[in-house]
Formats: sequence, structure tokens, C-alpha cells
Amino acid sequence: MATVSIFDQAKKEVGSIELAPEVFEVEIRPEILHLVVRAHLAAKRAGTHATKMRGQVRGGGKKPWRQKGTGRARAGSIRSPLWRGGAILFGPQPRSYEFKVNKKIRSLALRMALSSRLSGDNLLVVKSIDLPEVKTKGFVQVAKALGLEKALIVSADPANNLVLSARNIPGIKVLEADKLNVYDVLYYPKLVLLESAAREVQERLK
Repeated sequence: MATVSIFDQAKKEVGSIELAPEVFEVEIRPEILHLVVRAHLAAKRAGTHATKMRGQVRGGGKKPWRQKGTGRARAGSIRSPLWRGGAILFGPQPRSYEFKVNKKIRSLALRMALSSRLSGDNLLVVKSIDLPEVKTKGFVQVAKALGLEKALIVSADPANNLVLSARNIPGIKVLEADKLNVYDVLYYPKLVLLESAAREVQERLK
């Protein structure tokens, strides 16, 4: 069981926390992480692309010329896919790109992602981040003290002052513990868990 130091927002050590090995010390399998990240990104795709098929293109009801005797190829409509301005054959249609990943696989992938951050010494547990008011400057000072440039901060509950103070800073994202996902953990090189969030995540994934 790994024991990790807990820091305050000025990065002074104020205690320690034991992290469960079944959550933070799992063997990392890249193929599982890849599958879950791919599913996450696929679900975010709008899938609203569309082209008009032959029955959807405006016009083309009249036969351009008679069937025989003109010396030209037969034509039944000026909206044929062979014609400029005509329909598109087998073009993209609105669809969903989502595909199912089992709940156990998603849970395992999240434990692997957390384990990768701990093993890479990129996991920081902070007692709390208390901001008296919504002010970007106040959060910048905290981020500088903690050495955060590109980081994911996970809180146990909706911390409005923290979320609103950090939202204009590029490279910083604040997320609630129940919305933690593999993609965000892997995307941000530094993971900051507030102590209450660390305990909640640990209990949920055990």
C-alpha cells in the first residue's frame, strides 16, 4: 500500500494518505487504455455529417432529352450521380459513432490510468484549495505554489470558486470526482486530487 504525502495549497506537507494498491498500483495494459480512450472520443463525435442522395436533391424530374436518336448517352435526370450538381452515392449519413465498453473494463482502465500517474510521480494530493472569492489571480498564485502548468484537479464536490477561478487558465481543468474519466487523467500530465476526492475515488474503485 503506497503512502503519499498530503500538501496544503502552499505546498507544505500537512499529513499523509494510504492509497489502496487495487486502485493505484494496477498493472498497466496499453491496449485496454487505448480501447477506453477510443470509446470516449467516439462518443464525443457529433455524427451530423450528411450528403443528399438521389431522392433528396432538388430538381431533375424532367428527362433531359429523348431516349434515342440524339447521339448522346441515355439520361433520365440531370440529378444523376454522374452529373455535376447531382446526387452523392454512398455518401456519409447522420450516425452515432458510440460503441459499448463493458463497465468492468472502464473501471479497470481508470484504475490503470490512476496507477500510471502514481508510478510516474505525477500524482499530487492536496488537503484543499480554498479561494475566498472568484478571482483568477488568486488561483494563479495557488497553481504557481503547487507547480501546476498543465494539470487535472479533482474535487469531491462542486467547488464553484475553484472552477470559476481556474476556467480561464489554459492547461488547467477542474473536475468532480464522480465525473473522473480515463481520457482526462491521461491527457493532463499532472493529476491533483483533493484529499476528499482521493478518498471518494478510492472507495468507489475498490
